[in-house]
Amino acid sequence: AAVIHSSCWTPAATMADPPHRSLPDEITIWEILVRLPPKSLLRCRAVCRAWRSATSARRFLLAHHALQPTLPLLYGFNFVGDEVQSLDIIPFHQRAGAGQLQLRPVARLEQDSDFHHLEACCDGLLVLSFRNTSVRDWRFAVCNPATRQYAPLPMAYGSGVEYSLLGMYPHIPTGDYRLLMYRASALMHGELVPAAAQDGSYIFTLGSGQPPMHIGFLDAEVLTYTFGSLLFRGSLHWRPPGNMIMVFDTTTELFRQMRAPVVLGHAKLFQMDEMLGMSGFNDGGTTIDIWMAQDYERGVWACKYRVEFSVADLTLRFGKFDGSSWVVAVPWDGDVLLLVNFGEWLLHVDIGGKLVATFHRKGLGPANLQLKQTLVQHTFFPTLEGYVANSAPFI
Repeated sequence: AAVIHSSCWTPAATMADPPHRSLPDEITIWEILVRLPPKSLLRCRAVCRAWRSATSARRFLLAHHALQPTLPLLYGFNFVGDEVQSLDIIPFHQRAGAGQLQLRPVARLEQDSDFHHLEACCDGLLVLSFRNTSVRDWRFAVCNPATRQYAPLPMAYGSGVEYSLLGMYPHIPTGDYRLLMYRASALMHGELVPAAAQDGSYIFTLGSGQPPMHIGFLDAEVLTYTFGSLLFRGSLHWRPPGNMIMVFDTTTELFRQMRAPVVLGHAKLFQMDEMLGMSGFNDGGTTIDIWMAQDYERGVWACKYRVEFSVADLTLRFGKFDGSSWVVAVPWDGDVLLLVNFGEWLLHVDIGGKLVATFHRKGLGPANLQLKQTLVQHTFFPTLEGYVANSAPFI
């Protein structure tokens, strides 16, 4: 973006003589601007009306979104003393050859009366849960960190009825974005609270104005105890306890199962290129297995890596590996890297068990999500009550 600006703003650049006159539009717009990160692209819109018009068209925005990198997502709480002041939404990026972790947030949400948590991510859209401390119940919200749009969703959980978010997905036949929920009647004072609606799985369409649609499948309750869902090949995937993966086809909106490898300890799904992967690590965090589905349709898996590293050595440098510590395997540049949390330190460990980079920050956590930013405008946002843009809770 800096190169483009320096070449655009010259004394000779006028509206009669466009600042990008030296290059054809096919190159300037469709080879350069379309590859910029969202913030740089928004700055470039101020160069001239032609750029603003071209880069605001839906066709361009869809192409721009397709070229954005898909980055593992972390979250970080910012403290003032012992109080949490704000939540950072952080795509993980490692600068090539620099050996440094880049943890620059794409958005920051205030944590005043509303306390936000990341729940799901799809096509640059985030679903958050938040607890309003004044009314003491939990609700959901949807936001786009690139466009700074935010809206609460008309679904409370608490007050005798509990909704858990299982995943978010685009419904290709209709073009809608939908949430897959699980609803269970809550227990209060040891007694089941009666509810008019049925327990089980529900589908909620963003912007439809309709209540969640009941689709049954009570067995989905076990998915509420997993590490979240992964959208892969048009289906949501979960790894519940056992040797099976639960799959939800987002076109037919039906559940099925597929075979999973036997992974000891904590297992998480991830995608690397066009393959489904699974990582598992033991309770001590000393051994991490990386499995890849060699044949997705038949459920054939192979263990690609077994990574072992010395927790004792790392503990001497970075503190104790305890119940609050975590390990995640994330795809990176056609391979896999490991992020390991020790107290207030985030470590990048390669597949050979070697420490590559470190970052010191309090309050970091793994979202087990991936963010691919988008500037595409979605019509459902203005239909939601409480919708705001470039305003609180964004800081």
